[in-house]
Amino acid sequence: MIAVREHGASGAQLVVLHGGPGAPGSAAPLARELGRWFRVLEPLQRGSGVEPLTVARHVADLNEVIGAQREGARPSLVGHSWGAMLALAYAAAHPDSASAIVLVGCGTFDRASRERLRIDREARMDVAPRRDLARIDRELSQPPDSNARLRAFAESTLPVDSCELIAGDHELGTCDARAFEETWTDMVRLQAEGLYPAAFAAIGAPVLMLHGREDPHPGAMIRASLQPFVRRLEYCELARCGHYPWLETHARGPFFATLRAWLERESDGGGGA
Repeated sequence: MIAVREHGASGAQLVVLHGGPGAPGSAAPLARELGRWFRVLEPLQRGSGVEPLTVARHVADLNEVIGAQREGARPSLVGHSWGAMLALAYAAAHPDSASAIVLVGCGTFDRASRERLRIDREARMDVAPRRDLARIDRELSQPPDSNARLRAFAESTLPVDSCELIAGDHELGTCDARAFEETWTDMVRLQAEGLYPAAFAAIGAPVLMLHGREDPHPGAMIRASLQPFVRRLEYCELARCGHYPWLETHARGPFFATLRAWLERESDGGGGA
């Protein structure tokens, strides 16, 4: 089974899914904070290896984690970015296994949303990020170090994707470029073939989208792509907030307050109906 970190000792069971793909540990600060109120599992998704990575492989890994930990009550899933997409894919394949789902800065499910993301990111880049990305290409391409290049790209674009970051270590985690490429290629293929987001019609659990207003991932477009298929979809937009709400100076408090209250209401064992 893949490695799993545990946080907290009481409350409803949550599973926090990091983004990337291929960025294990990037949601560690989110998982630790939620451990103040919930019992949290933080799976570190499978890295690249002999077996090519697919969405189905990640779904199977997650099912094994949840099956090994489940004690009657169904866990809630909290996924960030790619992790939000994985949460939906898992819930579509196992409709009775999650009590509630939260999509934090959810990734894109169509070409138009991805193009809008690209345009908005490009428009936000000033001289410093452009210079950093040029240096990354120059220094890490010869000899090629794809993992270091992806990590450096993540560090350089973090301010572009954010509103006003808190000070300190942002814990972006390690990067597995091959895991990113294999997994994302498979996700785009499944979208092109029409499986996603249509398969999400099988999801009966309540779903909350928490999206930063300053996130270049186009929240309204992503919500529109999901609405025809996700039956119980709520949308909450956070002011002065980018792609990583737990790292935002102004939005961190409202983000955790909203997230905690919703999970306590909707999760099995969370105190709600």
